[in-house]
Amino acid sequence: MKSQGEAKNAANNALQAEGKTASEDAPAQGSVPAIEGAPLISAEKPDFSKVEIEPLFADYVDFETFQKSDFRAVKVKACEAVPKSKKLLKFTLDDGTGTDRTILSGIHAFYEPETLVGKTLIAITNLPPRAMMGIDSCGMLLSAIHKEEGEEKLHLLQVDPHIPAGAKLY
Repeated sequence: MKSQGEAKNAANNALQAEGKTASEDAPAQGSVPAIEGAPLISAEKPDFSKVEIEPLFADYVDFETFQKSDFRAVKVKACEAVPKSKKLLKFTLDDGTGTDRTILSGIHAFYEPETLVGKTLIAITNLPPRAMMGIDSCGMLLSAIHKEEGEEKLHLLQVDPHIPAGAKLY
C-alpha cells in the first residue's frame, strides 16, 4: 500500500505524463503549483534523512574573486545529445545578447534533452570556452548534486520562467 506522499507523487507524475500542469487541473490536496504552468510540487516536507551531501569547502573565496563570476538566467532554445558521447548534452541558449550561446553539460544520465527545451536555467557565462568532443562550450550550467541511498542525484537549477534571458543574478 502506498503512503500518502507516494500517492500524491504518483498523482503528480501521472499529470506530468499526460502533459498537464498545475494551471490545467486543480491542485491535488497537499500539492501546490510553485510557478504558473509548472508541474505540481508536493507541499509535504521532503524526507532528507537518506541524503548524503559533500562537505563544505574549508577554503574561503574572497569577495573580489566571487564578484568576477557572471551568473545569468538563460532560456533553453534547443537541447540535443552529443553524438558519440554517453554523457554530454548540447544546449543552445538565449542569454539575452541576441546571439545563441552553446554550453555542453555531462548530465544525460539525469535528463533527456527534449524535457529541457523552454526551461529557464542559471549559467556562469564568463568562463573561457572549453572544447569537448570538438564543440566549444561557452559557460557552465549550475546544478545541485547529492547522493541518496548511495545513488548520485542531480538537479539543474531551474528558475521562474518569468525571469528574462540575460537577467543577472546577485
